[in-house]
Amino acid sequence: MAGNTYNTIIIGGGIAGLTSAAYLSRAGQKVLLIEKNKECGGLVNSFTRDGFHFDAGVRALEDAGIIFAMLKDLNIQLEVVKSPVSVGIENEILHIEGIESLIKYQELLIKLFPESEGEIVEVIRIIRKIMKHMDVLYGIENPVFKDLKRDRAFIFKKLLPWLPKFIFTVGKINRMNMPVEDYLKTIIKNPSLRDMISQHFFKNTPTFFALSYFSLYLDYFYPKGGVGKLSDALKNKILELGGEIKTEIKIVEVLADKCHVIDQNNTSYKYDNLIWAADLKTFYKITEAEVFMPKIKSKFKETKDKMLQNRGGDSVFSLFLEVDEPLDSFRKIANGHFFYTPSKSGLGETHRKKLDELLSNFEKVNKEQLMTWLDKFTKLNTYEISIPGLKDPELVPRGKTGMIISLLAEYDLFKKIHKAGWLDEFTSEMENHIINVISDSIYPGLKENIIIRFSFTPLNIENRVGSSEGAIVGWSFQKSMPVINKIQISDRSVLTPIPSIYQAGQWAYSPAGVPMSILTGKLAADKILIKIKKQHLRTR
Repeated sequence: MAGNTYNTIIIGGGIAGLTSAAYLSRAGQKVLLIEKNKECGGLVNSFTRDGFHFDAGVRALEDAGIIFAMLKDLNIQLEVVKSPVSVGIENEILHIEGIESLIKYQELLIKLFPESEGEIVEVIRIIRKIMKHMDVLYGIENPVFKDLKRDRAFIFKKLLPWLPKFIFTVGKINRMNMPVEDYLKTIIKNPSLRDMISQHFFKNTPTFFALSYFSLYLDYFYPKGGVGKLSDALKNKILELGGEIKTEIKIVEVLADKCHVIDQNNTSYKYDNLIWAADLKTFYKITEAEVFMPKIKSKFKETKDKMLQNRGGDSVFSLFLEVDEPLDSFRKIANGHFFYTPSKSGLGETHRKKLDELLSNFEKVNKEQLMTWLDKFTKLNTYEISIPGLKDPELVPRGKTGMIISLLAEYDLFKKIHKAGWLDEFTSEMENHIINVISDSIYPGLKENIIIRFSFTPLNIENRVGSSEGAIVGWSFQKSMPVINKIQISDRSVLTPIPSIYQAGQWAYSPAGVPMSILTGKLAADKILIKIKKQHLRTR
């Protein structure tokens, strides 16, 4: 069955797809955004249950010179509040309030690891240097979101003075691209100390990206009403500008030579240009490109092989709690965004080497062995704890508290346990372990006051978001990266081997987050608009 023809079709209603659709709609394009879920937003999404508001993906946002610039450019009003961060190890808690908190972080680490004082001072010196690089990197509104032809004051007063510093800083960044675990080994001897600094990062996270996080903590903000309000605002802007959005539609085939996409109901949609703002591995699995010219066909196959050989990055396990206790009980302990490690011992090889051993011999592993591993894994881990009500009290019933407790989790573990037929049992045990650890440490009495609990596993993320391996930041950080990963050539990240098809989102560039997803969404839209302009000039 044939559908309408569109100037541009965008597949994936996450933050990247929404950005592309908004800009193309503003330019007068006939745009269709297709999203497989009932709601848009992807990992930038919120939901309500029993009067408690929870964030389904990211817990807060950082501007990075991109988000506010995009909102301003699109004339979108979004009410936001600061989202202050706390960091805790055992009984030591630091509330990060500004650059001066870096010294307090140094003092906290020295108190816990006095024998490593010199090494801690050196790491803090490096973090401080990276923070200065970050000040340059995000020091101005990203020029991609500015009308440079009209805003000459921005060009001469901000952009031109900034460019030399940016080029110099990018060179420094590229020299810190080695995995943070390896980098810290060159400075810190104590493996537990290394864990305290790095174990809540994704495996093999580039050093600059990992050690810049102290700077990003200062940048965190939170939309009133939940993180999903950002996605809602973009969706409303698309509709206001005349764009079309179809939800609960899953694209199952891309006929690139015919410029058609086909959904699960066998409805065909024709496009002039396509932006794939969803899982890239899925795109290469369902796209037919056999009839193109040999050069395009060969490049497509080469890229496809590279994409499918790589895997998604780390996933997360998130526990959602409805708690019969007032917000003030939690406010006196930590901020509403809290990175907490109950033991300074660190995970060591529990999450990596030991888990790899269990997974490689899974058929021979019994439940008792896995539960022993789980006990250690939950006691030594680092948790990201989010309490939406501490950022916006309207997000929780009066006298109650909603809490989200997350930790990095291995997709393959949940996949194998699911196949073995006892995923529900394992998930329940993991919830029990997390609740016990948090109740026995930072939030005494939490266990007795829980009204309802539920959780999302990496399999839930894969099913809902459509993210290969349940990844939450796109590709895993490997030596061979299948996408662009240098900021100075980020505009190339949206190109595919097929001239009429572009890519955007967390899978299009690495390392990715919400700001980079927005940026690639805008870059993909810009490429299309530039191409259309050139076509018009040729036909005049």
